[in-house]
Amino acid sequence: KSNIGHTQAAAGVAGIIKTVMALRAGVLPKTLHVEAPSTEINWSEGGVELLTETRDWPAADRPRRAGVSSFGVSGTNAHVILEQAPAVEPVDGPEVRGPLPVVPLVVSARSRAALKEQSERVGRLLEPAGEPRPLDVAFSLATGRAALEHRSVTLDQVVVEGVATQSPGRTVLVFPGQGTQWAGMGRELLDASPVFAARIRECAAALAPFIDFDPIEVLRSGAALERVEVIQPVSWAVMVSLAELWRSLGVEPDDVVGHSQGEIAAAAVSGALSLEDAARVVALRAQVIGRELAGLGGMASVSLPRTEVETRLVGWEGRLDVAAVNGPSSTVVAGDADAVVEFVAACRAEKVRARQVPVDYASHSAHVERIEAELLDVLSPITPRASKVPFYSTVDAAVADTTTLDAGYWYRNLR
Repeated sequence: KSNIGHTQAAAGVAGIIKTVMALRAGVLPKTLHVEAPSTEINWSEGGVELLTETRDWPAADRPRRAGVSSFGVSGTNAHVILEQAPAVEPVDGPEVRGPLPVVPLVVSARSRAALKEQSERVGRLLEPAGEPRPLDVAFSLATGRAALEHRSVTLDQVVVEGVATQSPGRTVLVFPGQGTQWAGMGRELLDASPVFAARIRECAAALAPFIDFDPIEVLRSGAALERVEVIQPVSWAVMVSLAELWRSLGVEPDDVVGHSQGEIAAAAVSGALSLEDAARVVALRAQVIGRELAGLGGMASVSLPRTEVETRLVGWEGRLDVAAVNGPSSTVVAGDADAVVEFVAACRAEKVRARQVPVDYASHSAHVERIEAELLDVLSPITPRASKVPFYSTVDAAVADTTTLDAGYWYRNLR
């Protein structure tokens, strides 16, 4: 209060901010505007005193600690003890190998009209070249503004001179399964990013012995991705190329993890599989799925924990399986096409959120057992190797010995 007055409901947070700054600086700031201390307090006894002068606060042989109290007029009472954070050594980040071609300008508002107005205001702000830098505006919009109901992202076509790489945290690249693709994905990056385009060409070359289409033509056409034997190789190429783009900007993964087909991309990015072996896995496996399983099954996402879904599957034994656990309250089931439709309808009738996944085969279910022998045969030539980046297996729920990512592993990944 002596610095900025009473901030009402934010008073406690203001006290924490001031204390954290004091802990960082090693200085106890003077309490302002205290010319005559209260006579109701016996200042001569006890260990309480006012800071009438700024005082150094050495760490000595232990971390600095401080308490922050917050008392509300209604009787609320809070006390937080803060401790000086451990020293963090600067991390030498990898060299930035290329500029970021675009800057995302994130804008939100409470109505469509206000969104349009705000977007135009941001555009006018950036019209004169120079100050403010688009990167600074983009940072402020993304981190310092509320996320309201109506939102838009504009890509400002400018070159950013650098990307911050000094961070004490760890970076994990996460690669999704099928369902995240959309028509035209990657098309703009093919033109905007030479790094992305070059890696896509390498992926296309690795896929060429196994497929009868050009992934780059598919991306440029903007056509809908519908057949599994096209969706999965193209999605894999995009994921691997996005990882290369991040690396060119100085973002090196400390770990990788993937779900379903995303694990194939994670294996390539980590070095566990060569680009050619990963291409074999994603292309030939998708072709077997399309030839042997497409049209026979389906999948559905249910907003319930696994245990509750398993209880609801009574009556569908042999027709449906739990396919994946996406989170504490998100479970995927897979199996016979008609059974999936029935199960979704039964869930909705009981006001349980459920939706069919737009696929016509049943990954991660008993259906996959029909193609085990063929998958083991066509994937047998691959040679897994020790990865350069730790690979977290979502099949085994552990860090994997990547020399074991053989044909059998990629069958289990699908089952």
